[in-house]
Amino acid sequence: MLFRSKKLFCIGNPLLDISADVDQAFLDKYGVQLNNAILCEEKHLPVFDDLVANKSPQYIAGGATQNTARVAQWQANTAGAVTYAGSIGKDAFGQKLKDAAAADGLTTLYMENDGVATGTCAVLINSGERSLMANLSAAEKYKISWTESAEVQAAIKAAEMYYIAGFVLTHSADSIMHVCKHSHDNGKTMIMNTSAPFLFQVPPFLAAFKEAWEYLDIVVGNESEAEEMGKAFGFTETDVKGIAQAAAKMPKKNASKPRMVVITQGSLATVVATPDSVQEFAVPTGVKVVDTNGAGDAFCGGFFAGLMQGKSIEESVNCGHYTAGVVIQRSGCQYADADRYKF
Repeated sequence: MLFRSKKLFCIGNPLLDISADVDQAFLDKYGVQLNNAILCEEKHLPVFDDLVANKSPQYIAGGATQNTARVAQWQANTAGAVTYAGSIGKDAFGQKLKDAAAADGLTTLYMENDGVATGTCAVLINSGERSLMANLSAAEKYKISWTESAEVQAAIKAAEMYYIAGFVLTHSADSIMHVCKHSHDNGKTMIMNTSAPFLFQVPPFLAAFKEAWEYLDIVVGNESEAEEMGKAFGFTETDVKGIAQAAAKMPKKNASKPRMVVITQGSLATVVATPDSVQEFAVPTGVKVVDTNGAGDAFCGGFFAGLMQGKSIEESVNCGHYTAGVVIQRSGCQYADADRYKF
């Protein structure tokens, strides 16, 4: 009997990436650091015009979860395997996002807003590392009413796996809980990404994360997010492996389905922890780094594609390492000229 690939449903913040190489002085001008992501405040908004006027940027369909959804769809290579929901504006940038997603074979259910600009993200690249400055705009207009709409409900019911960025906690935590409860009640797989350190530093976002935590079957993040997670949850462990396992051991609604915590560490080994074990998987070497933007997103897309196809954890991690390796050799989360991973 042939294995039918599981369907994945995602909610995230769709953004148009405005990406350019910058020097340290440009980073200092806006008070941002490499390997970090922030939500733009009023003082940061001039960065978009600055990039357009002075840095000859690339325009790429992005947003962390949309990147992951695109990569998962690429690897699953089955029509309708991945459906992505988010909020955009009824404008030219929104149309660019729709066109790009369609070209990638991704099924999208965008909530479209009149009079609100499609979200953008400044991607500042320096020596292969990146700093992300997101102006969510329409992306943060996503509402529970859209999650409850007939078309989104049909996609939720049709899926066996769910993936939501922690970023959604900032504006639609009720949508996260809606999907969490559906997944739990129907014995499906709920996945969240820790997304950024600030989500563990801001009390309301942390409280929302803690509410969702008991429903999470898989948690994915990177080492800087793991560090803040460990502090926020009061873990005594301070190393990545210890933090990952402590997070896996936290209370869970469905205790019969152990939680898995996956922590990426750039070129260092990826850590996969359950309450009973911690594994490390080496990242392939010898890859020329052009741009790390989207590397973690691409890893998640490859990893989830493996799980969707019933592959082992090791095979799925290997697929994630492959897709991340493809993306970091290109500017932005792009992969159209690459071959699919061969399991």
